[in-house]
Amino acid sequence: MRFTVVSTPLANHQLADIWLRAANPQDVTDASDRIEAALRNDPDRLGELRRDGRRVIVLQPLSVTFEISVDDRRVTIVSIRYRP
Repeated sequence: MRFTVVSTPLANHQLADIWLRAANPQDVTDASDRIEAALRNDPDRLGELRRDGRRVIVLQPLSVTFEISVDDRRVTIVSIRYRP
């Protein structure tokens, strides 16, 4: 089953800021697209589980923190960081 992937306003702002500052914005776009595609299928198998129940996935140059709502079939991207 597929999940719907959404982002918080904070995550959207962070991604836009990263993209604007990036030496190669296309790398940021490509990583974001690959992460979002991966999160649509079996997100509970991706990344590393944190104590607060959130998960973190790293795909250079991005690190994405996300939450999963299995009942709603929804993944919420909470924050995005740049990882050169």
